[in-house]
Amino acid sequence: MPAPGPSPAPGTARRPNARPPALRSHLVPGRVRLLVYGSYGVLALAVLADLVTGPGSTVSPILACVPVLAGAGTRSVRVPLAAGAVVVALMALLARANEGVPTSVDVAAVSGVVAVTLACVANVLLTRTRAQELQQVRTVAEAAQRTLLRPVPERVRGLRVAVRYLAAAAEARIGGDLYEVLETDYGTRVLLGDVQGKGLAAVETAADVLGVFREAARTEPLLTGLAERLDAALANRPTGERFVTAVLLGVPPAPGPVEVVNCGHPPPLLRRHSRRWQVEEVQPPAFAPPLALRALTGGPYRSSTVELGPGDLLLLYTDGVSEARDAAGEFYPLAARLADRLTARDPGALLDQLLADVQAYVADAPWGGMTDDAALLALVREA
Repeated sequence: MPAPGPSPAPGTARRPNARPPALRSHLVPGRVRLLVYGSYGVLALAVLADLVTGPGSTVSPILACVPVLAGAGTRSVRVPLAAGAVVVALMALLARANEGVPTSVDVAAVSGVVAVTLACVANVLLTRTRAQELQQVRTVAEAAQRTLLRPVPERVRGLRVAVRYLAAAAEARIGGDLYEVLETDYGTRVLLGDVQGKGLAAVETAADVLGVFREAARTEPLLTGLAERLDAALANRPTGERFVTAVLLGVPPAPGPVEVVNCGHPPPLLRRHSRRWQVEEVQPPAFAPPLALRALTGGPYRSSTVELGPGDLLLLYTDGVSEARDAAGEFYPLAARLADRLTARDPGALLDQLLADVQAYVADAPWGGMTDDAALLALVREA
C-alpha cells in the first residue's frame, strides 16, 4: 500500500499546503563540496609535481578535469568557459617550463581541454533546460495537489484539526494517500484513505474517491451508507482493479460520541487527556474489506462509536507511518511513542513532532529512510 520533518501539506509540517521536504540524502552538500575541493587539491599537487620534475615531462593533460569540476552544480555556462580559459593559459605557462616535451603533446592537451570545456557547456545548458522543465511540472503538480488535497479547517465545531502529508520521494507532490474534512448537515465528516499501488493510476483513484466523498458526505445521512456509496463508486469504475483502505469519521453537530467506519484500514489511535496519557486502538466491531472489495464478503459496513472528551486526541494515519522500519527492520512503534514520547497537545505541533520522530527512527535504515508516503490527520476536542 502506498502511503507536511516537518513541514505541511499535503506535504509539510507547518502549514497543510507546504511542499514536502526531502526525506534524506546520503550525500549532503557539505560532503559534495569537500569532494570537489579535494579534487582541486589533487590537481594543484599535480601542477606542483610538473614544475618540480623538470622540463622533460608534463602532467598538463590532467588539467582537462578542471572545467568538469567547475561545471558541476552550476547553471551558468560562463563558469566552465572561464575555467577552460584559465586552464589553457596555465598550460601555456607549463609548456614554457617544460621545453623538452614535444609540441604535439601540448597541442593534444590543449585540444582535450577545449573539447571537454565545450562538452561541459553543453551539459550545463541541458541541465538548465531540464531543471526548467521539471519546475514547470512541479508547478502543475502543486496546482493539481491543491485541487485534490484541499487545506482542511484548523477548527471545526469544537474540534482542532491538523493534517500532514509526507511523500517518500523528495520530488513527489501527489500520491495515493488522501484525506478530507467537511462540515455537513449531519455533522463533521472526515475521510482518510490509502490507495493500493502508486503512480498516476493511484492519483486518479484518489481523485475519484475524494470526488464521491465530497458529494455523498453532504447527502448521505448514515456514515455506513456513505462507505457503501464510496465502495460502489470504486467497484463500478472501468479500471476497478484498485482498492482503497479508508477510515470514515462522523462527528455529530451536538456533543456526542464520534462514529467510526473502518474499511480495511489501520485502526485510529485514541489518546485520552490525563496526567498519564493512555493510548488505545479504535477497533471496528467486525472486519470490513477495503473500498471496492465489499462484494467479496457481501456484508455491510458497520460502525462503532468512541467518546472524545475535552483534550482527547484521535489520530488517523496511513501505513507509511506504522510500517516505517529502522535499521533492524522493526516497525515504528506508533502507539507507544504517542503515549510516552510525543508530548505536544496541539494537533499540528504533535504531527510535526511525530514526523520528525519517524524520520529519526528510519534514518539509519539501509534503504535510506521511509519507503512509502505518509498521511496523518489529528483531531482534538476543545475544552
